[in-house]
Amino acid sequence: MPSVFFIAIALAMDAFAVAISNGVCFRKVSFSVPFTFGAYFGGFQFIMPLAGYFVGASFARYITAFDHWIAFVLLAFTGGSMIKESFEKKPMFCPAESVILSVKNMTALAVATSIDALAVGVSYAALGYEIFFPAVLIGVAAFIFSAAGVLIGKKLGDTFKSGSLTLGGGILIFLGFKILIEHLFFGG
Repeated sequence: MPSVFFIAIALAMDAFAVAISNGVCFRKVSFSVPFTFGAYFGGFQFIMPLAGYFVGASFARYITAFDHWIAFVLLAFTGGSMIKESFEKKPMFCPAESVILSVKNMTALAVATSIDALAVGVSYAALGYEIFFPAVLIGVAAFIFSAAGVLIGKKLGDTFKSGSLTLGGGILIFLGFKILIEHLFFGG
């Protein structure tokens, strides 16, 4: 069971980084903000291994052929938008908090960071392992890490002010490239 714990933590790291990069954009963080991030990221990290498990290995080759490109495009686009906003003559905390928390944005980020969890589900199916408890653990870890990431990002944004939006966008772009490179060159 310790390996499931480490898998859950590893899968939560992308969500954690994305939450930090978005947390820098908030002027104030009410209870609902980390909860929203946790619910989206934790929810998708819970659902994706289950989906991978039940879809099974036969369908996996079709998904893994392009999943890294989807994650890359979603993260690079969002990160590029944040960097672009940082150079415009607008208040520092752009994009608007309502845009960050929009269903469209949160879903795109949650999908982009949970695609690897889908592969974990496929692997569990192929190996004949049980999936429900690991999926719960993966979802809980993503919930906790992403909620904490928003709070850490907020603190970084307060500390570094002007460069925090650029930093956040850069983190998203870096994650997109990381996912793409892992899949293209290392079979991630």
